[in-house]
Amino acid sequence: MTATAEPEVGRARHRKEDARLITGATRWTDNMQLTGMLHMALLRSPVAHARITSIDVTEAVKMPGVLMALTGQDVAAEQGSLPCVWPITEDMLAPPAPSLAVDRVNFAGEAVALVVARSAAEAHDALSAIDVDYEDLPVVLDMERAIEDGADLVHPDLGSNKSATWVFDSAEAGTGSDVDAAIADAEVLVERTFRQQRLIPAFMEPRSVVVDPSPDSVTMWSSTQVPHILRWMLSATLGIPEQRIRVIAPDVGGGFGGKLQVTPEEVLTMLVARRIGKPVKWTETRTESMLSGHHGRDQVQRLTIAARRDGTVTGLKVDLLADMGAYLRLIAPGVPILGAFVFNGIYKFPAYRFTCTNVFTDKTPTDAYRGAGRPEATFGIERMMDELAAELGVDPLDLRRRNWIRHEEFPFDTVTGLTYDSGDYEAATDRATELFGYDALRREQAERRANGDTVQLGIGISTYTEMCGWAPSRVLGALRYAAGGWETAAIRMLPTGKVELVTGTSPHGQGHETAWSQIVADRLGVPFEDVEVLHGDTRISHRGLDSYGSRSVAVGGVAVALAADKVLAKAHTVAAHLMEVGEDDVEFTAGTFSVRGTSTTMTLGDVVTAANAAHNLPDGMEPGLDADATFDPSSLSFPHGTHLCATEVDTQTGEVKIRSYVCVDDVGKVVNPVIVEGQVHGGLAQGIAQALYEEAVHDESGTLTTATFADYLLPSAVDLPHFTTDRTETPALTNPLGVKGVGEAGTIASTPAVVNAIVDAVRHMGVSDVQMPCTPMRVWKAIHHRGDGVPTTPGAGGGLGSVNVDDQAYPRGGAE
Repeated sequence: MTATAEPEVGRARHRKEDARLITGATRWTDNMQLTGMLHMALLRSPVAHARITSIDVTEAVKMPGVLMALTGQDVAAEQGSLPCVWPITEDMLAPPAPSLAVDRVNFAGEAVALVVARSAAEAHDALSAIDVDYEDLPVVLDMERAIEDGADLVHPDLGSNKSATWVFDSAEAGTGSDVDAAIADAEVLVERTFRQQRLIPAFMEPRSVVVDPSPDSVTMWSSTQVPHILRWMLSATLGIPEQRIRVIAPDVGGGFGGKLQVTPEEVLTMLVARRIGKPVKWTETRTESMLSGHHGRDQVQRLTIAARRDGTVTGLKVDLLADMGAYLRLIAPGVPILGAFVFNGIYKFPAYRFTCTNVFTDKTPTDAYRGAGRPEATFGIERMMDELAAELGVDPLDLRRRNWIRHEEFPFDTVTGLTYDSGDYEAATDRATELFGYDALRREQAERRANGDTVQLGIGISTYTEMCGWAPSRVLGALRYAAGGWETAAIRMLPTGKVELVTGTSPHGQGHETAWSQIVADRLGVPFEDVEVLHGDTRISHRGLDSYGSRSVAVGGVAVALAADKVLAKAHTVAAHLMEVGEDDVEFTAGTFSVRGTSTTMTLGDVVTAANAAHNLPDGMEPGLDADATFDPSSLSFPHGTHLCATEVDTQTGEVKIRSYVCVDDVGKVVNPVIVEGQVHGGLAQGIAQALYEEAVHDESGTLTTATFADYLLPSAVDLPHFTTDRTETPALTNPLGVKGVGEAGTIASTPAVVNAIVDAVRHMGVSDVQMPCTPMRVWKAIHHRGDGVPTTPGAGGGLGSVNVDDQAYPRGGAE
């Protein structure tokens, strides 16, 4: 049990997980084969809104290998309603959400029947034998029309398509002044409407569920981010005692919020397995994933910013419409209001009001997608700062410098009521502009404009902050969220000196096994290799609140450190007893206890052996050195950074190329630089993809026309630029590790940087906005029609391969 001299925290360790993941020596849910296992397939509605007048499964049950076929009527009494744990207002409207539609469907892709067969192929084949009659109902797709008087209703029994309206007003909260007065007194007023398009969490591994029932308990394997929350919600939904449910999340191939859910398929697989008494597996196809797995974003933002002529901002008003889709999924109502607390960004707004109306439509339900409300808010405020700079005729970077919180002003109480504990926006921006060559690019831009080049250069800026470490339980309680925000960890010191760490977080690609091992190795002075991290199994890790919202290291990692500290405190007492000295005389360094001023020492391994043997322990002390800890953060954490993007826009074709991309992020104390770098790169890819490529498009009937990767454009490596990344470091002051979180930073910051660069390239041509994704067609139309590039026909410009304008084909926008 000999540790290395080099500290582990901050060390660029290759991930422990990668060997088994890269070589395929792991176990995804769909790899599982249990004795006697059956397979479930689901029939999904091809229409977006209709009454189900009849379903006939007679022929399906006659198909080869079929054991069972069920409709919503067959399970109506026992399936319950899918949970929503975030009632953001007392009067929030929330319709029942059946896992299997009973008498009506409300979005295309909703499950209406299921088949259980001996093989997956036989189950899918039998779906074609099910006969369903639908009576079409009016389809509600447009949020703005949906809330007009006399609009058709998604759920007529609710009487409205408005689920809830949530308001934060700084004057009423006592955190700022009246925004209406600021607007009335403004010397400069800028008003804009931005559209956050609908996105699909296209994770690498499709969702999969296996359920193994027994007479007195049931085990579920699921490709989920939230095994603990899933167990709790399955118990509440199906009425099974929670202690009789075991949920296991094996290695999970990505989530991005898309697996932060209690899904219809999880409920149905459990229900069917218990009914039939045998193991049952369900694995979705990619099209099923895109049709019925929850979507992200989908907002209309109406923003008003007030300022003085010198550029000082005086007020910000946000009016938001957020599309919930047909039902309220697990945390969906709260996702857009998370943005309420960061719409102000890094700026000193004295007055602020945020109003969000959640709206039902006949589309796939939405919920959390990487960043969950904060990317939308950052996009809004960073676009508005560019628009204000254009109105004032000043450099957009200079405008930001005039209004941001200076490093000497931390901790800073914001207009939203949050306290930013630490940061240095000047340092991050100075480093980013140096790496980017900002002044030289501005000179080149001026030259291209003067020369009338057909390819114009644009520079985009995003100086962002976000809130991580979800979350102090009291804060969540004040926001009416059903659960807390604490996290747990337990350390078991084994007799051989090895360490088992049990964590309540449940990774799906973040590298917890590596980072948590580094924290424990440093804390206890044990070798990195001697730490085994156990997670994702509610029978092993019985308490936890899982992984989302960049909370893993800022909450779960801190719990790990606190558990290690408890182990060390107990070991310190045992060591002093064994060496027959007072505890104050004992020091601990790099895994070894020593008595001050003497050569007497004991390794932690020696103490572990003695504690487990229990031959000579202090009176009243229990054998062993195990310890557990629960950490409930006192505050959120606030990473920040500066992202700069240079784009080249071909004004004749609308093609966009990213010429360079520089980001300097401050994520607090870094546990593992390799993991941080990977998280930043992945986040950048998703944020840039929203700016240029991705969009979920529905036609007039509510059919998703982008339900395959042939139509929903995910960028590959060749579509993305080389990233220049760097970091500054201001440790968090609200947790003992000084960490802030990094998982969502790249996604949050990059989208406005890219769009600002595109608009900046052609603003002198009369363009003030291009609606995302900024396809060649949309960019071309914005330039030549003096518009924002929004297509005039439903579904057009959805990020497809090439577009056609005036009988001329133009290539897909890409990157170099």
